[in-house]
This record gives sequence, C-alpha cells and structure tokens, in this order.
Amino acid sequence: MKAVDIRTKSADELNDQLLQLKKEQFNLRFQKASGQLENTARVNTVRRDIARIKTIIGERARSADAGK
Repeated sequence: MKAVDIRTKSADELNDQLLQLKKEQFNLRFQKASGQLENTARVNTVRRDIARIKTIIGERARSADAGK
C-alpha cells in the first residue's frame, strides 16, 4: 500500500484499515509461532502498512491542532 493511496482515504476508512491490519498481524504472529507461516515477508509488509497509516493519522491530527 502506498502513502498516496492512504492519503486519499477518510479518517474512518483509515481506522477500519488499521484495525484490519492489526488483526492480520496478530494472526501472522500465531502462524509464525506454530510454524505455519509460508509468506514470511508479509509480516514486514503489514508492519510497514500499519506504520504508514499511523503516520498519516498523526499528520492529520497535528495539522488540525495547528489550525486551531
């Protein structure tokens, strides 16, 4: 997922996407611990997507505070 794609989404969509990615991260951790994880690169991809979404949410919050 690219940052440009994330920036076009609304705050509700971002929160939903963040929740979905955190659930996926949780499931990937269990798969890794039980030895069932096939695509190990997906763990890093999910972590980075979570970080991108949190960064953009934070940027929006800071710009809203600066506007007050």
